[in-house]
Amino acid sequence: MGIQIYNTMSRKKENFVPLEEGKVKMYVCGPTVYNYIHIGNSRPAIVFDTVRRYFEYRGFEVNFVSNFTDVDDKLIKAANEMNSDVPTIADKFINAYFEDVHALGCKSATHHPRVMENMDIIIDFIVKLIDKGYAYESEGDVYFKTREFKTYGKLSQQSIEDLRLGERIEVGEKKEDPLDFALWKAAKPGEIYWESPWGNGRPGWHIECSAMAKKYLGETIDIHAGGQDLSFPHHENEIAQSEALNDQTFANYWMHNGYINIDNEKMSKSLGNFVLVHDIIKQIDPMLLRFFMLSVHYRHPINYSEELLQDVKNGFERIQTAYQNVTHRIESSTNLTENDDKWISELAEQKAEFVKAMDDDFNTANAISVLYQVARIANQYLLETHTSTAVLQEILNTFTELTSVLGVNIVKEEELLDEEIEALIEKRNEARKARDFKLADEIRDQLKALNIIIEDTPQGIRWKRG
Repeated sequence: MGIQIYNTMSRKKENFVPLEEGKVKMYVCGPTVYNYIHIGNSRPAIVFDTVRRYFEYRGFEVNFVSNFTDVDDKLIKAANEMNSDVPTIADKFINAYFEDVHALGCKSATHHPRVMENMDIIIDFIVKLIDKGYAYESEGDVYFKTREFKTYGKLSQQSIEDLRLGERIEVGEKKEDPLDFALWKAAKPGEIYWESPWGNGRPGWHIECSAMAKKYLGETIDIHAGGQDLSFPHHENEIAQSEALNDQTFANYWMHNGYINIDNEKMSKSLGNFVLVHDIIKQIDPMLLRFFMLSVHYRHPINYSEELLQDVKNGFERIQTAYQNVTHRIESSTNLTENDDKWISELAEQKAEFVKAMDDDFNTANAISVLYQVARIANQYLLETHTSTAVLQEILNTFTELTSVLGVNIVKEEELLDEEIEALIEKRNEARKARDFKLADEIRDQLKALNIIIEDTPQGIRWKRG
């Protein structure tokens, strides 16, 4: 049957059929970089990094694009409050974003486009929408004619009639219709701006992703993903813009992760339960936070609490301990025992169960249950009087194979031996010599996540534990 994805558009699971055999074009809406990311932002980062990893595990080549909104009302406000400017604020929090998500085991995207670097294609996209009669200029602003796109509301399953019930025009807006949304905003005095056919201004939020998805992935993509809160109006508006211009389906599959609550309450600054990843990973192992996020199916809401985190921590440490005990036993094991095939067969069955779970709409909760089963097998095998190197190595290989798909490192920091670190650094050096900078960056991020600090010196690379 292959991989099945729950498609928000159809509200059902569908067999994944890529546009191009063996390849996946995937766009994930990234953050607006005006502050450190909160724990809610970390969920889509972790979830869709895992989806990407699983596709790669199954042999697909994934072109993974995740953008940064680096100009926006929130950035302008933050720049004014910090007595700075928008580009400086954006650079600061993009760097902070990478620091946080890399600590959480997320790989860098194939492309991380920024709005400021793609202004020409955004303006061109808007010009073409106007030319096709889907947009209009009004006193320096540009708006999309929502009613002209006849299937508007198909993702959120709302009709134009339903949307009209809450229609209103905000003070200062110059729309022809309350349902129209902004593609371009005229600059206010003192604001950052770009020149355009309609005067100085900056793009609306929705148009950015449509333009950048088209540039980096094409007019039709396989998967578009993001948090549940983006389904309407952001993704609905992206569909309208892209399909109005390109006259073809924008994305074949839409994926949305569920909300996060804090102690059974919606996270908000007003309630004082606003948790920043930047802060929490100073208090707990970032791998534990990732493991926690993956312990619930991505479409379900997840409740973050100290009690639930402790429960997950106990399970995580059970897996770590099993791995550690096998690592120690392998040093004194024998070459072969008569029951090797039985144990290795059990491990193969667990790998098959893992694939079955992940094929079923990336069910990481069930995939983690498989890890617990591998830990159980490991603990049972260690009770044997004589243990085989082959079986022990297969247990370690199974742990490594499956946890790498989930992006979870189960090697305790103190268990990472000096020679293993040296081997990683040497592998990174070889990658750099071969100009495989993607691999080199991934190894650097892996070492950074393990709190290993690399220093370039005239005598070569040195490292130390942070």
